[in-house]
Amino acid sequence: MYSFKNDYSEGAHKRILDAMIKSNMEQTDGYGTDDYCLKAAEYIKNKMDYEDADIHFLVGGTQTNLTAISSFLKPYEAAIAVSTGHINTHETGAIEATGHKVISAADTYDGKLQACHIEKVLAEHTDEHMVKPKLVYISNPTEIGTIYSKSELKSLSDCCRKHNLFLYLDGARLASALCADGNDIALSDYPRLCDAFYIGGTKCGALMGEALVICNNSLKEDFRYNIKNKGALFAKGRLLGIQFLELFKDNLYFELGDYSNKMAKKLKDGITKAGYKFMIDSDTNQIFPIFPNDIVKKISNNYNYTLWKKEDENNSVLRLVTSWATDETEVENFIEFLNNL
Repeated sequence: MYSFKNDYSEGAHKRILDAMIKSNMEQTDGYGTDDYCLKAAEYIKNKMDYEDADIHFLVGGTQTNLTAISSFLKPYEAAIAVSTGHINTHETGAIEATGHKVISAADTYDGKLQACHIEKVLAEHTDEHMVKPKLVYISNPTEIGTIYSKSELKSLSDCCRKHNLFLYLDGARLASALCADGNDIALSDYPRLCDAFYIGGTKCGALMGEALVICNNSLKEDFRYNIKNKGALFAKGRLLGIQFLELFKDNLYFELGDYSNKMAKKLKDGITKAGYKFMIDSDTNQIFPIFPNDIVKKISNNYNYTLWKKEDENNSVLRLVTSWATDETEVENFIEFLNNL
């Protein structure tokens, strides 16, 4: 069984494992105050060409989202997201568990939020008898693999600044977005357009870890208190710092994101040539082909995948995900398997 189910099936890139083994018996300060974390943060700032940012390393995406959002919002404030937004669908109510409502703004075909959706929510939440929208949540790529253009991100940023809202971007698969065909957003654009965002490591070569970047000065104060309060201040923080140091001291992060996209494109092209269509056109490492149910059963005998949804009574949408470690031969084998059905 080969898996196209997710992009964190494998462990970590060899360079990262080697660096962790090499440093294994070193004694360092804990909780992210070690030299590895400090140096990794400087490398990221240099890659962003943005020095005025606070960078915190946390273990996972949901942990990062709930820690950040709960810190940024007052008890009566809420987050806005599209209906397919990760915090609205795949985090088991983690944000709500911190006391903050997630307002589902729209059910969009491409998974992207627009300024008009934010304006609609604001028009409906008018007084103290309702939660107060304060933070706009998006992810890039979206939950269905599409990416924002720079003009779309700027439009959201302008809308948020107009209404005094925070713009927070989930970057669990940011490497894939940065390296996608047609992408025109550079890493250096994110700190200038977002109040906070995170750079995902777990899904791009790291054993675990996300780098939260806080750009808005009003959100920086005492943030480490909230990390600790949420159980997210990792004692052996240097293990996170080492990984991001390896990813960002050169272009490894971007190389791995580019590779995962190339494997997805190879898979996508093969499926297209075999005569099948897709739920959405995606240039990132998640693709959503539509197969007849009898074909799905045959695929199930040899490959792992995610059943995304039933398209109709005869067809299903699968989610196939490639990663920095995807075996190109297995991609070719899948295409050959499909053509022989």
